[in-house]
Amino acid sequence: MVDGEPILRMVQIEKTFPGVHALDQVDFDLQQGEVHVLLGENGAGKSTLMKVLSGSLPHDSGRIFVNGKEVHGLSPERARQLGIGMVYQELSLVPALSVAENIFLGKPQRSRLGTVDWPRIYREAERSLADLGVAIDPRKEVRRLDVAEQQLTEIARVLTAQPRIVLLDEPTSALSDAERERLFALIRRLRERGVGLVYISHRLAEVPMIGQRVTVMRDGKVVGTMPVAGADEPTLVNLMVGRRLNEQYPKQRALPGRPVLRLESLSVRGFLHEVSLELREGEILGIFGLMGAGQPELARAIFGLERIQSGRVWIDEREVHLRSPTDAIRHGMGLLTRDRRQGLVPGLPVAPNVSLANIGQLPLAWPLKLRAENRVATEYIRSLRIHCPRPKRPVMFLSGGNQQKVLLARWLASRARVLLFDEPTRGIDVGSKAEVFALMNKLTERRVAILMISSEMPEILAMADRILVLRGGRVTAEFTAGQATQELLLRSAS
Repeated sequence: MVDGEPILRMVQIEKTFPGVHALDQVDFDLQQGEVHVLLGENGAGKSTLMKVLSGSLPHDSGRIFVNGKEVHGLSPERARQLGIGMVYQELSLVPALSVAENIFLGKPQRSRLGTVDWPRIYREAERSLADLGVAIDPRKEVRRLDVAEQQLTEIARVLTAQPRIVLLDEPTSALSDAERERLFALIRRLRERGVGLVYISHRLAEVPMIGQRVTVMRDGKVVGTMPVAGADEPTLVNLMVGRRLNEQYPKQRALPGRPVLRLESLSVRGFLHEVSLELREGEILGIFGLMGAGQPELARAIFGLERIQSGRVWIDEREVHLRSPTDAIRHGMGLLTRDRRQGLVPGLPVAPNVSLANIGQLPLAWPLKLRAENRVATEYIRSLRIHCPRPKRPVMFLSGGNQQKVLLARWLASRARVLLFDEPTRGIDVGSKAEVFALMNKLTERRVAILMISSEMPEILAMADRILVLRGGRVTAEFTAGQATQELLLRSAS
């Protein structure tokens, strides 16, 4: 890290939304060749601060300096000209375009004749992805990629512009440990070139792995900035949530009951090969695997979103044919997707998003009971601590973690008996994670069965009663609680 004049300085930044003081006199700076980690609970103001800096959101007052010069009228284009690149938590890719087209969107490579130089675009895109340690076909449509591949494409898109300031908002939320290490290696190379990086994460273990300084925000204010060397995890948690978390993984072992979901030799073309499993009442069955092992496709197939090529599915010892999510919901199932955009209706407020699964089961001519809908939503806003100052505001304006809680509320309200949780803690803070785990305990006490897919080994080891490992679309190992270790999981997965 180079001491002296910061390459970025934000002074007394203010931003207010209706009913929310999102940024309250925020001071923040970044040195050349530094990774400055930004922490805070969902809704603390981290993403809002970065959106102000990237020009996608105007601030109400305050001053911004880049390379010692004050900047006015910041816009996304102006930010790019100043060498600022932003990787958003909610991806900003165009699903219908190819990987290469997304990477060079707005900056096409031209031939001498002025036409688009497609061979060069594909070549450069492939090189950008190779820097991240991944082999993604640059001609492939983005909508055909999984979330992790989309995340890496988004990072590659930003880095092709060779920015001097890089803002990373939860860049590893969908990545495996191996992919994260490759990203960290790239970040270290960028630091050596003098690039400054602001790194937002909810994974406290990443702070000492990648950062030099850490700033913690709470309720729109900066509550502390310190060197990473002097910031232990209990101190950071206390600053973030204003209280100590005595137990991060409050697992209560339940005695599993009768089987409620059984798969026999389930295959999905190109993804899954003869997967068999059994999920019991009151049990949390963990599914672990590296990227491309078939975990999201397993959840989607059970929920009727992927066509099952062969195999059989039983619910409550009765064979069923799940051709759509409507079939799955009718059989008492719910799916929490790893990509929130696939589950939410962003233009609607909390109440209709919560009641969506229930409304889908009513006859078309059935009148909506809006008072009851609002009452149920209000109960879940309170019990799940959803930060929503204005309940009628569209969920697109909520933070990522609060959007995740809205999806959780939907399946709780539907009284589903089998819940498929695909990365349930993706993009949510340490306090909210503890709340989600406590909620999972309450669900298993009510004899709800949970299939938990997670790439976070500590949480799957702590919360699962049994763990199945997928590799190449096949089950390669099964462990009971207390039997598995991180080493055994990785060995079975790779």
